[in-house]
Amino acid sequence: MGELVTPSTPALDIIVAGTDVENPGGNGTGSVTVTTSATNVITYRIDFGDDKFLIVPNGTTTYKYTNPGTSDYTVTATAIGTGGLTSSTSKTIKVFVAFTIPPFILDALTGGSSKTWMINKTETGYFGVGPAAEFRARADWWLASPTDMTKSPAFDDEVTFSKDELDNVSMMVDNKGLTYMKDFSTTFYGFPKGPDAGYALVTEDTKKLAFMDATSASTPEVSTRIQFVVPGNGIIIWGAGATEYEILEASPTKIQFRNIGLDGNAWYQVLIPK
Repeated sequence: MGELVTPSTPALDIIVAGTDVENPGGNGTGSVTVTTSATNVITYRIDFGDDKFLIVPNGTTTYKYTNPGTSDYTVTATAIGTGGLTSSTSKTIKVFVAFTIPPFILDALTGGSSKTWMINKTETGYFGVGPAAEFRARADWWLASPTDMTKSPAFDDEVTFSKDELDNVSMMVDNKGLTYMKDFSTTFYGFPKGPDAGYALVTEDTKKLAFMDATSASTPEVSTRIQFVVPGNGIIIWGAGATEYEILEASPTKIQFRNIGLDGNAWYQVLIPK
């Protein structure tokens, strides 16, 4: 077999695709490029920290993580020399993998690029409330009426959903100066305890949405079973003190969301294209 020599000076370099100051876990593709080197080496084994590995003779490979969300992975490169002698080095990386949004939801929200929506204020039920413990296709305890002008601060609000080249979805809300809030939620948004009314909430910043499978007890008969989180204050149009929204319906002409408010009830809102 000749002289048995243990590989030495193992090195490991990992580049997570799209990493920058604003995206420390990368661009959501989960793609990484791994380069390892050592002396007196025959081949390399690279363990990616997710129970998968590759044998990489030239020391360079690309890999794609698939677990949605942001996770830390410890990548270990093992240099294999003569007689199976080895040396290893490891590095921990942070990788963000974007959830794959069903195409029909992506197309409905963004229209293929960017689309603006408003409350369907002309039909009863544009806002509503129902029980949180029992799932409904629409609100059934109370439905807002088009003639209820106390809700008028929300009537001219606009929410725009946009997607980028990687199908990440962002949202911007233009509340025209006022956001309608329920009395139990005003402190959640930084205001003193107050009545149901419009409040001067600043909303005109772009928020990147995090999509995932629904965590509720809904069924496909009454929901798309997809939800998303709005970072920060969580506002879309109606303020009930929530940041997580389940998409009940999604079509080019109608979207219906459900969220659990700070009062513990299920709140609904129905949007139509501007």
